[in-house]
Amino acid sequence: MPMHRPLAVSALALALASTLTAAHAAEPTNAELVARIAALEQRLAVLEGAGTASADVDQRLRVVERNQELQAEADAAKVASAPVVSLGEKGLSVKSADNAFEVKVRGLVQGDGRMWFGDDKFPQNDTFLLRRAEPSIEGSWGSLLGFRLAAQLAGDTATVLDAYADLKFDPRATVRLGRFKTPLGLERLQSSSSTEAIELGFPSELAPGRDIGVQLQGEFPAGVSYALGAFNGAADGRDGVTSNPDNDLEVAARLFFEPWKNDANALSGLGFGIAATTGDKHGNGSNFLPRYRTPGQVQVFNYLGDVNADGRQTRISPQAYYYGGRFGLLGEYIVSKQDVAAPARGAEDTLSNRAWQLLGSVVLTGEDASYKGVAKPNHPFTLDGPGWGALELVARYGRLTIDDDAFPLFADPNKAVSAESGWTLGLNWYLTSNFKLVANYSQTSFDAALGAPEREDEKAFFTRAQFSF
Repeated sequence: MPMHRPLAVSALALALASTLTAAHAAEPTNAELVARIAALEQRLAVLEGAGTASADVDQRLRVVERNQELQAEADAAKVASAPVVSLGEKGLSVKSADNAFEVKVRGLVQGDGRMWFGDDKFPQNDTFLLRRAEPSIEGSWGSLLGFRLAAQLAGDTATVLDAYADLKFDPRATVRLGRFKTPLGLERLQSSSSTEAIELGFPSELAPGRDIGVQLQGEFPAGVSYALGAFNGAADGRDGVTSNPDNDLEVAARLFFEPWKNDANALSGLGFGIAATTGDKHGNGSNFLPRYRTPGQVQVFNYLGDVNADGRQTRISPQAYYYGGRFGLLGEYIVSKQDVAAPARGAEDTLSNRAWQLLGSVVLTGEDASYKGVAKPNHPFTLDGPGWGALELVARYGRLTIDDDAFPLFADPNKAVSAESGWTLGLNWYLTSNFKLVANYSQTSFDAALGAPEREDEKAFFTRAQFSF
């Protein structure tokens, strides 16, 4: 405790009192009294100096304590405003402290092996290939803006897959601008990492892929979702080019119902709807006219080189799926009607090509099947434990039919088939939520056009190793 002046005065008074008491006992001389008073004054000066120094130390301690409090408050504020970084099964995520901003880094890599059997007349090369290598960045920038940017690095050149922004005015009304999937084919709208079979079915050969445009979309609490957009226009089974090649636009619309989506009953996994596109196309080549392929990705139909898209193209697709427990079933049908012309032969017509498929799946290890695939094995595969992952059995049958009027004016019957039908059996092994091994065997038969030679059946065995996060 610091000693202040009142305390020092009291000490001096006690000293004087003791001196006076001693004076009665032995009468001091005047010289001795002067010496004693001088000594007492010296002691008083020392005591006052010590009190002042103690007060300075106390003040300094208070300053240090306050500085420590301010530093602690600053550290707490810094921690509260720091971004949250997480790395896990779903990739890398960086989120602001107030959750208003988020960036996610994700990726998909697929390596395939392809083998054909009995391909004597139309031989194919057995091969390994990098099917997909797709890094992506997506997230939200405030409550209004969402975004996604994805690239395709597999193949000889790098391309942009998705590049769009979402203006999220309301869950029922979001505006999407940029390059993204046209809302038509049910299987085409699935993520490439979630499809049950290695390659898409016949209806996807008639559905457009990604295109550049603007779309209004939304979802209502009753389980109704919609999309309505305008696009540059893409040919059947292909992505649109980076610009509008013919100055015509295409309109696409989709209405999908999941009325029991949020109910805990047997119908919660049922979804059904209808989608359509319509627009004009005028031009020649693959940007305007389709080239149809087999499940083994072999081209079996194309138009003659002098045939033009020459007017309206309309597609319509009823579609549905059901996922209940370990079982799943997906079905879709697409008809694509297109005006074509062969000016050199004075021919023009509206051709209708059709395709459909049914795809069923069952998860043998008991996990839930879903439109987004098996989310996570109950017992992921481990080298030193009992886990074996999840196993899913897949079966598919479908058919694609070309309009008979396509031959011989618009397509060469000796080079193009008039129909193809095929089935696929597959096994998916989800070792973890990020790694999957797939094996598919598909067999496809063909209908010849106008008495042309029969094409041998396609027998293909595909395998895939997939890593995604």
